[in-house]
Amino acid sequence: MNRPAGLFATDTARRIDAQATAALGGDGWALMQRAGQAAWHCALQYWPQARRIVVVCGTGNNGGDGYVLARLARQSGRPVRVLHLPGATPRTPSAQRACTEYLAAGGPVELSPACLADADLIVDALFGIGLAGAPDAPAAALIAAMNAAPAPVLALDVPSGVDADTGAAAGAAVCAERVLQFIVAHRGLHTGAALAHAGQRLLAGLEVPEGAFVGTAPAAWRWERTALPRLLPRRSRTAHKGESGHVACVGGNHGTGGAVMLCAEAALRSGAGLASVATRAVHVAPLLARCPEAMVQAVEDAFALVPLLARADVVALGPGLGQDAWAQRLWRAALDSGRPLVVDADALNLLASSPQPVPAAVLTPHPGEAARLLGVETAVVQADRFAAAQALAARFSAVVVLKGAGTVVAAPARRPRVIAAGNPGMAVGGMGDLLTGVVAALWAQGLDAFDAASAGALLHALAGDAAAADGERGLLPRDLLPHLRTLANP
Repeated sequence: MNRPAGLFATDTARRIDAQATAALGGDGWALMQRAGQAAWHCALQYWPQARRIVVVCGTGNNGGDGYVLARLARQSGRPVRVLHLPGATPRTPSAQRACTEYLAAGGPVELSPACLADADLIVDALFGIGLAGAPDAPAAALIAAMNAAPAPVLALDVPSGVDADTGAAAGAAVCAERVLQFIVAHRGLHTGAALAHAGQRLLAGLEVPEGAFVGTAPAAWRWERTALPRLLPRRSRTAHKGESGHVACVGGNHGTGGAVMLCAEAALRSGAGLASVATRAVHVAPLLARCPEAMVQAVEDAFALVPLLARADVVALGPGLGQDAWAQRLWRAALDSGRPLVVDADALNLLASSPQPVPAAVLTPHPGEAARLLGVETAVVQADRFAAAQALAARFSAVVVLKGAGTVVAAPARRPRVIAAGNPGMAVGGMGDLLTGVVAALWAQGLDAFDAASAGALLHALAGDAAAADGERGLLPRDLLPHLRTLANP
């Protein structure tokens, strides 16, 4: 039975594999045959014209899956070759049997990557989930040759060199056009560097018995568009603006008034009934001219901010806030108000400079901000985005939206969610300001903090994908606004 929404950790995937093997009589060969057959069917489905196929096999069971595919492809009449490193013979009983049957069918074995040059399809069966750390020099050279070859690559289970748990690539890693995962989806393939290597991710359940999943659970959930209708139902015919929530957007220091206005517009386009803006006096007129629906107020000190905060259901704090004395006073007033907070941008930097638990908050850091909050380098955050998001949630007792490719949403005692949407065109200033407004609006409309953060990140990413239909380069945050309205009405 497949678990299409569940993303699994490597140790759990191994446990399920072992339990599936036991349920099938204790012989791993039966499962390997199914995997090889599923891989061959995948190759036929997506590359039916491929004749010259090179299967790069490692020494473990992933290599065994590759040998099964190679034998089936050869039996179909295709000129198939297996490529492996010198001396890299199969080391597990099932992989040895798969290799023996391939050789018995007359299948040739190559030791030089030169054979990759004329391949129509390359199958990566080098490491699978078995690699820990960076590939050694010979394996890295072989991976580089696979990436340099003109043929597309089908990776079995995981692109070799990518960590199935974290998505990180510590060294050389295969760039696969498609990845066929077996039995369960691996959480690491859905965030971080893996997204540059995994291409289209497919799943073959291999018809394992239901008992194989006993005592196991996903490490994360994959969130896609189908999650929105449940969280954003149609409004009652008698709904009024007071039921749709009041978002107070606090920010817009000198020169950054646009940031807080993007936040307010996003809140309104995501369904907030009211949106107030507390900003510098110089920004009031321009902001009202751009968005007359927002209630814009000049706030030059914390005393003037207190009444606005008292009226708000949720405070969106940080877009364009800065870190000067004015910003620090508003930041402290917002914290002291006890209102639910969506904390972004410079408000996150102020929190990093004076850490404290913020249990009634959603934090929305990008990797650099997350690194400052954790006191580590950005590379540490990106090396394991799940661990970083969960560490932030634990340290600040808050919901966390760790932005980036494969956004991760975490909260104390909750299973993380990975956002299955978004594109590189969204890597532009102002996108985070929109997200802050979207999350605040959904929270103000009655979702709990974790659902508001998850649905907000998904809504924002889907709007980015819709806006990028005409091209990713040159995409602007305001291009997402009309799509937010459409998508918020699933």
